[in-house]
Amino acid sequence: MDEADRRVLRQCRVRLVSELQVAALWDNLLNRELFTPDMIEDIQRAGSGSRRDQARQLIIDLETRGSQALPLFISCLEDTGQDTLASLLRTSRQAAKQDPEAIRPLDLKPVVLGPVSLKPKELRGAKRDPSKPSQGKLAPVVLGPEELWPAKLSPEVLRPEAPRPVDIGSGGFSEIRAQDRAKGNADLAYVLNADPCGHCLIINNVNFCHESGLRTRTGSSIDCERMQQRFHLLHFVVEVKCNLTAKQMVQALVQLAQRDHSALDCCVVVILSHGCQASHLQFPGAVYGIDGYPVSVERIVNTFNGTGCPSLGGKPKLFFIQACGGEQKDQGFEVASTSPEDRTPDSDSEPDATPFQEGPVTVDQPDAVSSLPTPSDILVSYSTFPGFVSWRDTKSGSWYIETLDSIFEQWAHCEDLQTLLLRVANAVSVKGIYKQIPGCFNFLRKKLFFKT
Repeated sequence: MDEADRRVLRQCRVRLVSELQVAALWDNLLNRELFTPDMIEDIQRAGSGSRRDQARQLIIDLETRGSQALPLFISCLEDTGQDTLASLLRTSRQAAKQDPEAIRPLDLKPVVLGPVSLKPKELRGAKRDPSKPSQGKLAPVVLGPEELWPAKLSPEVLRPEAPRPVDIGSGGFSEIRAQDRAKGNADLAYVLNADPCGHCLIINNVNFCHESGLRTRTGSSIDCERMQQRFHLLHFVVEVKCNLTAKQMVQALVQLAQRDHSALDCCVVVILSHGCQASHLQFPGAVYGIDGYPVSVERIVNTFNGTGCPSLGGKPKLFFIQACGGEQKDQGFEVASTSPEDRTPDSDSEPDATPFQEGPVTVDQPDAVSSLPTPSDILVSYSTFPGFVSWRDTKSGSWYIETLDSIFEQWAHCEDLQTLLLRVANAVSVKGIYKQIPGCFNFLRKKLFFKT
């Protein structure tokens, strides 16, 4: 689905969720092959199973169903007598095509702060209304963008050879001693004392069905071997599953969630696949099964919530996603190079996402979507920024996984997970001609130090 149609659905979502009669649509959606029977069942089970929850999930999933999804959906509405909603979508779609900028972001206004008891020197730069006497009270303070914006900072480059030390002068502790102190304090860090520490499931999708339109992910097996060895060294029981359909992926995740994790301290899921993009409220991204059907990151994460996996309650659940976030190729911008390797392109690198028909270069589809209440003890690490491709070398594997493995090997014994991922992001960002920047959605409550 193109961006204009996505924007139309988002613009009309509130009304669609409020008025859409989903029960009348199932047969039409199946007949037009907009959804498979399994996908319909998933939508029917969404949330509490109410009409509103089903309607909301249907609109979210519709964005992953191809370029003709919206006009086909409008036809389904007309066939089931929901002409008002059909007319709303058709009119909005026509308006969007005539004026692509019809939906604009809200204009930002100056922030007005109410009267506060500030000393005169604290009002430096603030603007008062000279026409109104203060009578001993301060008038509202209006701050423009220049007062609200923080001072400009120089970019800081984290280098493996130069870790940031803690303040030795004030605390008397070296970097390592401070981190040991954090590891031993349950208020500052998760306690990972169990051996094995937890389960690690790796799903490695390499060979896709011809009908999916997705090409073979050459080099992914190297990624899989790296992650298998790395998490074994970090005291996880590692299980690898290869070339799963979307339904099989969900089944594997549910089976993992239904295990008894009471004696364990953590759980890890690594997914290596093609990806797709759609709107979202919380986590962006979905990953494809080898049959070409997507599984949203929302569903992957939600499988391990308090209801689906109570024995992991309060324990860290980590998800590492190697898949494209979209089809854009990041050209980067010029900065002063700090080392020769920053300028070295990777001759065998290819995007980890492209449509099948585009020829020899392989690229994943855009990354997907989800809507989910803010969970706790969850971290989802993405190989790339939403909307952009994720690069994979056919000989050495993906940039993200190769770097993740290297950083963990060098620094996991003394640094927490967030710091490790900062190092990964910095190292990946300087690779190749095209650029890539990993990132994460972090809902962990404490620092996490792996057991090494």
